[in-house]
Amino acid sequence: MNTIVPFGVGDASFQAAGGEAGIERLVADFYRIMDETEAANCVRRLYPQDLSNSRERLAAFLSGWLGGPRRYAEKFGSISIPQFHTRWTVGEIERDAWLECMAQAIARQGYSTDFADYLLVQLRVPAERILQAGRRGCPVHP
Repeated sequence: MNTIVPFGVGDASFQAAGGEAGIERLVADFYRIMDETEAANCVRRLYPQDLSNSRERLAAFLSGWLGGPRRYAEKFGSISIPQFHTRWTVGEIERDAWLECMAQAIARQGYSTDFADYLLVQLRVPAERILQAGRRGCPVHP
């Protein structure tokens, strides 16, 4: 009997994302989109010019968060997502820009519609927690 494990159980989400190689592609596309999207400037400015460390950290985090190897803990120790992000002031504009870049990156991965939708909904949870930890938006440009 072939039983389909739902996303969020065991490593089903990690596997649906293509494992570590798939997550690395997602993260590379995410940061590429962030660099190329003017509307994301407000969130891009929060990152260093060289995104190598940011890419490594996000990929390591997503690996464990999606049920795969806990690479972030192995490389960097434990993390409290909201606490980690309190060094920046993050408002709704930054949250929305981050999520839009991620939505575009997810759309480029060839994931099933079910997994793409699931992943974006799940990513809204830490994005909202980060917003609550660091409320303020960058200025809206006319």
